[in-house]
Amino acid sequence: MSESVLDVRGLAKTYKQGDLSVEVLKQIDLQVRPGERHAIIGASGAGKSTLLHLLGGLDRASTGEVQVMQQRLDRLSEKKLGQLRNRYLGFIYQFHHLLAEFTALENIKMPLLIRRNEPMDAEEQAMQLLQQVGLERRAAHKPGELSGGERQRIALARALVTNPVCVLADEPTGNLDEKTAGSMLDLMMTLNEERQTALVIVTHDMKIANSMQHVWELHDGRLFRHEAQTS
Repeated sequence: MSESVLDVRGLAKTYKQGDLSVEVLKQIDLQVRPGERHAIIGASGAGKSTLLHLLGGLDRASTGEVQVMQQRLDRLSEKKLGQLRNRYLGFIYQFHHLLAEFTALENIKMPLLIRRNEPMDAEEQAMQLLQQVGLERRAAHKPGELSGGERQRIALARALVTNPVCVLADEPTGNLDEKTAGSMLDLMMTLNEERQTALVIVTHDMKIANSMQHVWELHDGRLFRHEAQTS
């Protein structure tokens, strides 16, 4: 059996403000192996985005541990954590978080430039991803000149350009109409199969959730397994 790309054990997160203490996550365990697709569902305010941030090392857990490719995130400096994210993880958000002053092509190749890849190689890889998401004609356009669906496809290409072992997606279709959301889902599934990149997707959309191999519900700070429904 393949080793986990993401391994979570006893993860908990408590926020404190003065005398107030709120336990958002309690004893979360999760394993994600290469190429697997996981959906996390739950009510608004259940802590889904908090969990995703902990999985990606964007926030620190109160207790427990997260391992990415057998490296414990809590034992890494901020610099090493940034390097690990750049090497192994991709991120997609509901609001694309593209850099407004850069073109689509420049946004996609940015993670490779941060990695100090050769600029020509970075541009070639970015253009290949643009072609895969069907937007090569938009290479020179800035985010403000693109539709919502196009911006999300650019964000997906940016998440995949470094060939991450896992993509963490927070409501990636939440800001899209049904048709565009369906196209985005198809694209994520295709790239998941072609590249064997694991997906962990936080979503309110049960169509997306039911397309995953593993469906989890976050309730009262704990993660419960649900069987994905097939149509």
